[in-house]
Amino acid sequence: MTAQPITFALFDFLRELKANNERPWFEANKARYRAEVRDPMLDFIQAFAEPLAEISPHFRADPRANGGSLFRIYRDTRFSKDKTPYKTNVGAHFRHEAGKDAHAPGFYLHLEPGMCFVGCGVWHPDSPTLGRIRDALVERPQEWTRITAGDDFCRTFRLAGEALKRPPRGYDPEHPLIEDLKRKDFVVIADIPEEEAVRPDFLDRFAGIARAGGAFTAFLCRAVGVPY
Repeated sequence: MTAQPITFALFDFLRELKANNERPWFEANKARYRAEVRDPMLDFIQAFAEPLAEISPHFRADPRANGGSLFRIYRDTRFSKDKTPYKTNVGAHFRHEAGKDAHAPGFYLHLEPGMCFVGCGVWHPDSPTLGRIRDALVERPQEWTRITAGDDFCRTFRLAGEALKRPPRGYDPEHPLIEDLKRKDFVVIADIPEEEAVRPDFLDRFAGIARAGGAFTAFLCRAVGVPY
């Protein structure tokens, strides 16, 4: 598991795209996008299928160009003040087999000039799912604390995402995990430098980070009622 296709050309393209975020430039450079960004990412996704199955058989690495693990480069500008048409990052979401979108439990790879990271968890869950996760924290606080306060876990990850300013309705404001109960996202992030993403052993490194986040992701899976 040493061969991987990601190179600095991917980051060079994204930097140029940020400086030329318009359709004529992208159309003129679409062949570069496919060769330097899309296809290397699809190769990486396909290569990750085997180690992902060893981490858990219930997550999917789908190398299809459309509808698979790779997020589209095209931005949805319908409800945004920012009308630039393209994302200046690439992301791959390895979601649970029971999930149909990015809000299901999963593992995530984000590559962007100056900001690369690996993520694990549930991002923007709907209200019923969010309630089940919060209830799991109340029911199993020692397990949650053991996972999120472990030395190896803390060296690798930081908790991220949005949170309420006040305790959620129906939960004890004095609960010892109240700061976690305020969370609207249950995601952990492992930051990585660009230089690491282009190393020959990055697939192994990525798999290792996902494996380190396994207990956290397994907790969330049990909370929402899907197998890990």
